[in-house]
Amino acid sequence: MFFYELREGDDDIFADVLLVREEEMDAESFFELVQEIRRRVQDSFPQDTLIEAIAEELEHDYEFIPISDDRLSASVNVSKMEDENYLASIDSDDDDDPDGPDYRGIFVDLPRDGTRPN
Repeated sequence: MFFYELREGDDDIFADVLLVREEEMDAESFFELVQEIRRRVQDSFPQDTLIEAIAEELEHDYEFIPISDDRLSASVNVSKMEDENYLASIDSDDDDDPDGPDYRGIFVDLPRDGTRPN
């Protein structure tokens, strides 16, 4: 198995998608393939991010498998404290779920000229 990463963002906000593939592709070939797909999909894609759109193309046409929460079979919380070790829920979208993430992510499109809307 060979692992690849797509990264998107800047110093303040960062997102990534990990992919796996059974056959190795050298880094330069992977880069060129990603660039080809990016140029094709960058102006219109239904996914939330460009890297998700590229990952979907890589999955459908090039035998890559995106590693995402949707594909998790199990999640285990691990701690040195015995009572903080447990099998976590992986299929709950409930905001009150104690096993849910303790963070939220948002995307904000700010002007690049340095001004900020009020």
